[in-house]
Amino acid sequence: MGFSLQNRGALFSLDPSYPNVLAPHKRPFHTIIPAFMERGNQHIGFGIMGGPNQPLAHAQFVSNVVDYGMNIQAALEAPRFTVSSRRGCNILIESRVKSETLQQLSGMGHQLEVRREYSSAMGRGQAVLHDSHSNVNYGASDARADGSAEPEPPPLK
Repeated sequence: MGFSLQNRGALFSLDPSYPNVLAPHKRPFHTIIPAFMERGNQHIGFGIMGGPNQPLAHAQFVSNVVDYGMNIQAALEAPRFTVSSRRGCNILIESRVKSETLQQLSGMGHQLEVRREYSSAMGRGQAVLHDSHSNVNYGASDARADGSAEPEPPPLK
């Protein structure tokens, strides 16, 4: 019929005091993960699973690529942090973050819960970069998951 069905509208709240109350011009919070970014000849499709962590994990991935010049594998593997279900200044953070940074964050009032080196609480992602100038594809798979980026053999002639 030319349209897709989804149930993401179910994620609105009917409680008027809730930030995600059903109202005109609002979009529900959801956990659909695909994301796309591009600059020049480089086009990156990526997604980092993890429920409410997804927007923060996506922002960290984008920042790692754009601000820190990481390749997509390094950007997925970089240490991450996320918010705790207790909200407020409660932060889950991986143990690979430098101890000086952990001390600075604690000094600013953040309550840190340090997790293992590659914690699945930070989400698990995959990414593909296509360079339209060289026509080369690159893949990346998060060390927090059991996936891998495998090269595809060239087509048979």
